[in-house]
Amino acid sequence: MAASSRTDPRIALLLDVVDGAFSGKSWHGASLRGSLRGLQPRTALWRPGPDRRNIWEYFLHAAYWKLIVRRWVSGDRSLRFERKPRVWPAPGRTAADLRRDIALLQAEHHSFRAAVRAFAPARLNRKAGKAWTYAKLIHGVAAHDLHHTGQIQLLKKLAG
Repeated sequence: MAASSRTDPRIALLLDVVDGAFSGKSWHGASLRGSLRGLQPRTALWRPGPDRRNIWEYFLHAAYWKLIVRRWVSGDRSLRFERKPRVWPAPGRTAADLRRDIALLQAEHHSFRAAVRAFAPARLNRKAGKAWTYAKLIHGVAAHDLHHTGQIQLLKKLAG
């Protein structure tokens, strides 16, 4: 979704980066949403070794962090992630579970981008806590999506 012409150009650029990492066509390859297209539970649950993450865990983890940054951006401290454990949610098992969790990721992305779109541009360079500005946190969501997209693509290849 492209930002409207009335959107501040900095917000529009952040939305473009966030959307490109999540579902857009990019010069670098797959987006997070694109990396999940056609995914089956068996592949999503495959682990390259003991105590290693699987695809399902990676994309739920990405959904969690979209909610956390949305909470910071929106100031709504009541927002809670619906899956447990929160940072690395446990995957489901069935195709229906997989569809539900991909829909959760999609919903978190749409809620996150709505919070970014509504964000006051004058606050972009303010610190959100001790270390990071809001602009860096928002941009970080895109980087986080792409980081896990690379892991997902590699796991799909290794899983065969």
